[in-house]
Amino acid sequence: MKIADADILIIPGYKDSGSGHWQTRWEAKMKNARRVQQAEWSKPVREDWVKEIQNAITSTTKPVVLVAHSLGVAAAVHATVDTSFEDRHRVAGAFFVAPPDVANPKIRPKHLMTFGPYPTEPLPYPSFVVASRDDPFGSYESAVTAASAWGSFMVDAGERGHINEETGHGPWPEGMMSFAKLMHRLG
Repeated sequence: MKIADADILIIPGYKDSGSGHWQTRWEAKMKNARRVQQAEWSKPVREDWVKEIQNAITSTTKPVVLVAHSLGVAAAVHATVDTSFEDRHRVAGAFFVAPPDVANPKIRPKHLMTFGPYPTEPLPYPSFVVASRDDPFGSYESAVTAASAWGSFMVDAGERGHINEETGHGPWPEGMMSFAKLMHRLG
């Protein structure tokens, strides 16, 4: 699938993605990409975030590809496996980066645990999970477990931290190459 043939939904995590974050840069580069806006970036409520993602999916006109980072991964997964959500079939694929371990009681802030645990059934669409081996918000092992349960292709990012602007992942060309591989598989 070509990028132009899809509606790309950018789904940031806790506190949104800043101006130098790879998600913001990708959104600016792809004409058919748009950010799913949340009413409350600093005090996320799972039900509200899920509903906004579902609304964004429903409003699309082309097959949807989700590009989620951090807590956005948890919200996106919950939004698309919700069996009462009739438009989940619109999702053609997903690119999940740095999924936090939302079942870990040591996660901070604590209210992020309300996004857990992750569903453990296979996702109804192809997906890539990109995870770092030294992410302070989620262990590599927990990402591998989630990816395995979802039937996702696992991408080992090495020691890259939380794969965000603070860890030097502004442009993130390696990420764009992995995303291109996902899009090729969707074709």
